[in-house]
Amino acid sequence: MSFIDTHCHLEMKQFDRDRDEMISRAKDAGLEALVTIGSDHQSNIDALKLTREHDFVYTSVGIHPHDAKDLSDDILEQLRHWTNDEKVVAVGETGLDYYYDNSPRDIQRDAFIKHLDLAKETGLPVVVHSRDAKEDTLSILSSSGISKGVLHCFSGDREMAEKAMMIGLHISIAGPVTFKKALELRDIVKMIPDDHLLIETDAPYLTPVPHRGKRNEPSYIVHTAKAIAELRGVTTEDIGRLTTLNAKRLFGIGLITEAGEIAYKIRNSLYLNITNRCTNRCSFCVRTQSDFVKGHNLRLTREPSSDELIKAIGDPSAFKEVVFCGYGEPLIRLETVKEVARWIKDNSGKVRINTNGHANLIHKRNILPELKHHVDSMSISLDAQDAETYEKLCLPVYDDAFKGVMDFIIEARKHIPSVQLTVVEAEGVDLDKCKEIADSAGVGFRIRKMDVVG
Repeated sequence: MSFIDTHCHLEMKQFDRDRDEMISRAKDAGLEALVTIGSDHQSNIDALKLTREHDFVYTSVGIHPHDAKDLSDDILEQLRHWTNDEKVVAVGETGLDYYYDNSPRDIQRDAFIKHLDLAKETGLPVVVHSRDAKEDTLSILSSSGISKGVLHCFSGDREMAEKAMMIGLHISIAGPVTFKKALELRDIVKMIPDDHLLIETDAPYLTPVPHRGKRNEPSYIVHTAKAIAELRGVTTEDIGRLTTLNAKRLFGIGLITEAGEIAYKIRNSLYLNITNRCTNRCSFCVRTQSDFVKGHNLRLTREPSSDELIKAIGDPSAFKEVVFCGYGEPLIRLETVKEVARWIKDNSGKVRINTNGHANLIHKRNILPELKHHVDSMSISLDAQDAETYEKLCLPVYDDAFKGVMDFIIEARKHIPSVQLTVVEAEGVDLDKCKEIADSAGVGFRIRKMDVVG
């Protein structure tokens, strides 16, 4: 597992007695990078010094709202100068704190705007602190033109999270998500789309369970990741991978793989990405928006052979199931699916196919009997209650594609032990009527959220 702690304060006095050891523990715990956050003039200087001493430490420069009253023109110019440093990856911590009001609110707002202007000028993302200041924070952000940044250690409500994400900001989750009484935060964590999620410690503060009450440090990030994973129904490894990708993209840290993966793990299942070709052009398809699912790059430059897929799988019995499901319609490559699925079954694995139900149209024959002994389960994308809605949402290349899908569902039930229809929760889709179709066909039914993939 790898993580990036997107918000910590390594320069603070709480780490004076064992700073080097604490940073070593972070590396040993799988932290690929640490972003130490400036909060006043001296802490910016000290944070920059740490970036010189440790190649995987980066910094963000700014003046915390507590110290907004100290943001002089000279200090602002110094911040501007520091943004030219290659180890400076953001502007902030800035924002508003109306809980403590250590600086007058009008001065906080003015300092916040100046930081946002600096972020726009430099092209760097902004790190935003907001406590008991929802309306002013969102108002200033909305009018700033900023679309790249993060609300750190999120403590607002669902509306605030949704509006911040509409602006383009990420939502960063810290140790309080491990607290049993943080019910609203835990609910919000469930709904944040993968592409907007970040993770942090805010060390030395906000220590997660089971270390609550002690000084926090970056190595404890795994406990926060575990809590987030449990809430979102994925593994800690999944959370590490996707939040690391998000942090790299936002802060420009490290390398992002350009090679498309042909076998990728999510939860305890292994997915096979055998083609990017598809006979639908669905308006809601994630591949039109991103190359990545749960931190995995699925954009292929070429289609893998059966031998390459088998080698990538390894031991199929090590997974709950092996799923043919990538950035395309797998049954376009029917012979490859049959060959690899047969090998998986011969080696004690279980096989599932995720399909749009066009295979019989593609191959101009009923292909389902050919899969009978090689496939344990099949998920078929229904995605609409009638032909008109299907045509509008899925833009199929075939005429009468909806009827083809309906016929495929009936045939699948005859040959595949377990069949499930899936529907994306999209405008115009009648979920009740879709469930009636599944019930009448005698197959399972699952609703997928529009912004949840993998």
